[in-house]
Amino acid sequence: MVQRQSPRALGASVDFGRFVRRAHQAGALVVQPRMGFGAPAQMRSGLAATKNARATTAGTITLDSYTRVGDLRAVDAALREGADLNGYPIVSHPEAVTAQVLAGILGDDFPVQVRHGSANPVDIFRALLRVGLTATEGGPVSYCLPYGRTPLEESVRNWERSCEIICQARDSGAEPHLETFGGCMLGQLCPPGQLVAISLLEALFFRRHGVRSLSLSYAQQTHAAQDREAVLALRRLCSEFLPDTQWHVVIYTYMGVYPTSPGGAYRLLGQAAELAVATGSERLIVKTEAEASRIPTIAENVTALEYAAGAAKRARPVLTAGDSDEDSQIHAEARTLVEAVLNLDEDIGKALLIAFRRGYLDIPYCVHPDNKGRTRSYIDHHGRLAWGSVGLLPLKKISGIGHSRSVSSSELLGSLSFVRRKFDDEALDRFSEPAHSLLRFPRVIDPES
Repeated sequence: MVQRQSPRALGASVDFGRFVRRAHQAGALVVQPRMGFGAPAQMRSGLAATKNARATTAGTITLDSYTRVGDLRAVDAALREGADLNGYPIVSHPEAVTAQVLAGILGDDFPVQVRHGSANPVDIFRALLRVGLTATEGGPVSYCLPYGRTPLEESVRNWERSCEIICQARDSGAEPHLETFGGCMLGQLCPPGQLVAISLLEALFFRRHGVRSLSLSYAQQTHAAQDREAVLALRRLCSEFLPDTQWHVVIYTYMGVYPTSPGGAYRLLGQAAELAVATGSERLIVKTEAEASRIPTIAENVTALEYAAGAAKRARPVLTAGDSDEDSQIHAEARTLVEAVLNLDEDIGKALLIAFRRGYLDIPYCVHPDNKGRTRSYIDHHGRLAWGSVGLLPLKKISGIGHSRSVSSSELLGSLSFVRRKFDDEALDRFSEPAHSLLRFPRVIDPES
């Protein structure tokens, strides 16, 4: 029999940011899936399996696409008909049901984060607080532009209100945690300097609206050395711009077109773990060998978590900000973009709106109406992401950026599959054994050991 406890009382004891800090201090990388199931029993099983994995893990409840866009009637219809949902409908399930999902699993040793993808998460934030959860993620830019046609101005207002709501967790003694999604814009082909800038700008937006515990995202891209440079630039800028907050960096395993072979998928995941360790990043969002074709099973998620933990344990020692040139190109790009936006208005929400209207921020290949759409990027002959055109971005004075290069439709299509082809081709030579044979190494990372 599970001992029952008030969800709010339970959540007050769980501090997501503190958990990650303690794990990092003990030498462990926190690994986390993107797991979400509509059925409460399956969601509970997924959380339990994540907690029991041979790794230092955080749990995830990823919400369904209907809840993300606020279509609660569709959720109710699916629940009545017993139809499958592609995530957990936290707003629609009764509080007692979600409390039972979490009972005996959520705790100081296993925090749970809600992931959602909504440009209007007000109801979601209220629902997660009611069941004692205090960690979630997103942002007014990163959960608006790639996901639909919600006006950016509306998204900014929604996220201002949502920050106010999540800060109410302090009334129960909890410290709420928000993670930016800005380092993952469109998943691929956004040059790292802009990813770093948007991740930091969303963190500054959260801080302005009362959030004191933050994580800043960066998604693995096309070139390992470029990614290291980007994450070190992000950490350096966080130290400067967020001195009065608790923050950490979360690396996302590649968010674009994923390798189809198990060998390619695991090699890419392993490089993401190495990136996290090499840059001193504290947390990693994993992907599985099934990403290219379907929603992963619980077992596949656990295998990925354990593989990533093992890869992190074998990775090279941590680099520090001093190991990279202070004036690296990515650092210069990101700083220039951040300062240009902050100079537009004292209210960072208004500054973001002005920046997109003027084209000071402009996401390549993003078709949202509030995005200028004048920038282009490409993958150069070294495999690095580069600007093809900077549009109206205030970057033309930075060395090496002033030129313009056209990008054909065939080149764009090739760029979208660049990582998949690269890692699948390498897998033919490197991994001829079954996928389970990739796990021949010590997999236990325990902060208490």
